[in-house]
Amino acid sequence: METKKSEKRISGAENIVWDLSDLYKSPDDNQLEADKDELLMRAQKFSEIYRGRVSELSAAEFSDAMREYEMIIQQAHKIGAYSHLIWSVNTEDPALGKLLQEASELGSEVSQILVFFDVEWLQMDEDNATAIIESTSLSGWKHYLEVSRRYKDHTLSEDAEKIMSAKSVTGRAAWNRYFDETIGAARFEFEGDKLPEQEVLSKLHSPDRDIRKKAHESLTKGFKDHARSLTFIFNTILADKYTNDRLRNYNNWIDSRNLANQTDRESVDALINAVTGKYHLVQRYYNLKKKLLGYDELFDFDRYAPLAKTSKIIQWDEAKEMVLDSFGEFHPQMAEIAAKFFHNNWIDAAIKPGKRGGAYSASTVTSVHPYVFMNYDGQLRDVQTLAHELGHGVHQYAARVQGELQSSTPLTTAETASVFGEMLVFNKLMNNLDDDKEKLALLISKIDDTIATVFRQISMNRFEDKIHTARREQGELTKEQFSMLWYETQHDLYGDSITLTEEYKMWWCYIPHFLHTPGYVYAYAFGELLVLALYDAYKNNGIENFEEKYLELLKAGGSDWPHHLIGRLDMDITNPGFWENGLSLFETMISDAEKLAASL
Repeated sequence: METKKSEKRISGAENIVWDLSDLYKSPDDNQLEADKDELLMRAQKFSEIYRGRVSELSAAEFSDAMREYEMIIQQAHKIGAYSHLIWSVNTEDPALGKLLQEASELGSEVSQILVFFDVEWLQMDEDNATAIIESTSLSGWKHYLEVSRRYKDHTLSEDAEKIMSAKSVTGRAAWNRYFDETIGAARFEFEGDKLPEQEVLSKLHSPDRDIRKKAHESLTKGFKDHARSLTFIFNTILADKYTNDRLRNYNNWIDSRNLANQTDRESVDALINAVTGKYHLVQRYYNLKKKLLGYDELFDFDRYAPLAKTSKIIQWDEAKEMVLDSFGEFHPQMAEIAAKFFHNNWIDAAIKPGKRGGAYSASTVTSVHPYVFMNYDGQLRDVQTLAHELGHGVHQYAARVQGELQSSTPLTTAETASVFGEMLVFNKLMNNLDDDKEKLALLISKIDDTIATVFRQISMNRFEDKIHTARREQGELTKEQFSMLWYETQHDLYGDSITLTEEYKMWWCYIPHFLHTPGYVYAYAFGELLVLALYDAYKNNGIENFEEKYLELLKAGGSDWPHHLIGRLDMDITNPGFWENGLSLFETMISDAEKLAASL
């Protein structure tokens, strides 16, 4: 009997691949090799000129040093960005893995040569450091220098920093690459096909419950097949972070992330407590969704079930038009920048074997431009993902004027433009609908996304907190211990509104943020709730010239403290009660869904 094959979705994105030639023409590009050689020479020359002299430099001399330092960092980032981008679309190619490893080793070597500059800068006495920071000749790096001084108590000696940099290449960085290649090479059996993870994950959004259940079973089996390796990778990276935290004098696993995010534990705890205190809203929503779907019981694989019984594919060109129109109606410049990504092939959207899962916008370097990476499967959520990543792209492109060291924002405000982009698309779609059934279906989809971005991310932060704490107190954890902690933190979120299956206990093992950027996930909730408040201000509060102020916020990048930048839009993110505003707006969305459902 012939095996049934799953039907192949045609989304129009099958040939949407990026052109990385603005970085380098190919892995064999002579310019790439020349830049590698030049990078080392420039770093060594920088060391010869400034090593041992940093504390003696005048403001003008320090400015010259910063200018050259920034150029060296930019060149290193360009080489690293290219090698990572070209590898991420084909993690199974050993030659690209070798290229990535060489870039990682080169970056470490350069870091070891340059580390004296950071160490000597942090050893400078406060009076001299303040004079440098306040000097007009250093104004282009003022915030970077201010932020860097916060690491004074967490930076080791020059020799120790060199060792830390050298060992990171064969430590955490190597394990992260192994994780990505393991997941990238994994194939999941689905209706006779062997599919990459991203294709099967996409089927969890199918209107067909049987397909969702089969996808859930397929993914679980694949995760279990790799459980031994994934458990070991998690344990190793958790242990590596613990070692680094102890050496760098961080008291808590999250402290280094909070410092990088230019926030503190008190502010983050206020966000976490506000969100966990509203878990009942999630449970209220899923009880509504259960009724709307006509189910007696809602399982974990039903969470993203669409309300509309349609499997309509949104073609790539249609998604492009939706996003550009939505951006353009807000501000022409936002659409103008986003259009460059389509016209110049700065997006890789095709789903293909060996390609990493997920989506991101890589800022690369300020002398070039960002690139967007995603896996487009033609679903409505993929349109929202496109809007999300292009929001990042617009932000990164606009902020290039701040230079290599001040263009990037901390993770907490990095989501500002991305989530705002999603909101623009969502509201345009809602405004174009006349049918209340269609409006309800779209609103349900948006609530699903908001839960995933706010509440699920905070529940994952609670899981991270438990596994870091357990690894430090109990030693190496078993697969069953990871699974138990995952189940507990997920059940806290969903309560009795969703039945968590036995298989779902393994679903901690495929999430890359836990490994690549420990502590990252709360930034999603921060960004979503901030944008709900921003969007409400845009629509209802009548802030004068909001659109222009918003574009100025994007152009500012990471050139000032987040609370100062957001404060320009009359919002105080340092107020613990700030998060209640965004959560109230989320509750309004649920109430609107309940009213629409009742009217139908």
